[in-house]
Amino acid sequence: MDIEKANSVDFGEFVDVFGNDIKRSPLIAAAVWSQHPFSDLENLEKHFFTFIDALSLRQVKLPGQEGALRCHPDLAGLELPRGTLTAESPREPSGAGLTSLGAEERLRLAELSAKYGARFGFPFVLAARLSDRAAGPRELARRLRCPPAQELRTAPGEVKKIGHLRLADLLRTDPARL
Repeated sequence: MDIEKANSVDFGEFVDVFGNDIKRSPLIAAAVWSQHPFSDLENLEKHFFTFIDALSLRQVKLPGQEGALRCHPDLAGLELPRGTLTAESPREPSGAGLTSLGAEERLRLAELSAKYGARFGFPFVLAARLSDRAAGPRELARRLRCPPAQELRTAPGEVKKIGHLRLADLLRTDPARL
C-alpha cells in the first residue's frame, strides 16, 4: 500500500489495515483516520504519535497511555510460545532472537517479565526488531530498576518505534530514519 491508497480507503478498511500498528489498538487508527489525507509516512506517523502523546498525562499512573501499553503482548509470557501474537508480532521477537532462547534464558526472561508486569502494571515493551538476542533481557533488567514515572515515559517511546517500523512495512517505505 502507498500513501495515496492509504488516503483513499474508507474508514473500515483504514482501521482494518492500520488498527494493529499500535498493538491491538484499532481505536487509535480510527481517531487517526479522521486526520486524512496524509502527505507521507512521516505525516501519518505524526498523527499516530500525537494521539499517543495526548493520552492522559494527569497522574503518575497514566491511564490512557498505560491502557495502550497493556495492549502489548508479554513477549516472555505465554503468547509467544502459544503462537497467539498478532500477525505482525512473530517476526519482531524472532528478529531479536527471542524465539531461539534456550530453556534457562526463557525462564530468566519470563521471571524478569513477571516482575516488570507486577511492578509497572503493563508488559515490557521493546522494539525487538531493533535489538539483538542479548539486548532484550539486558534492557528488561535495566528498566526494572527505573522509577515508574520514568518507565511510563520510556515504554511509549518503544511503542512509537514499533509503530514506525510497522507503518514503514505497511507503506513499503525504508524505516531507516529511526
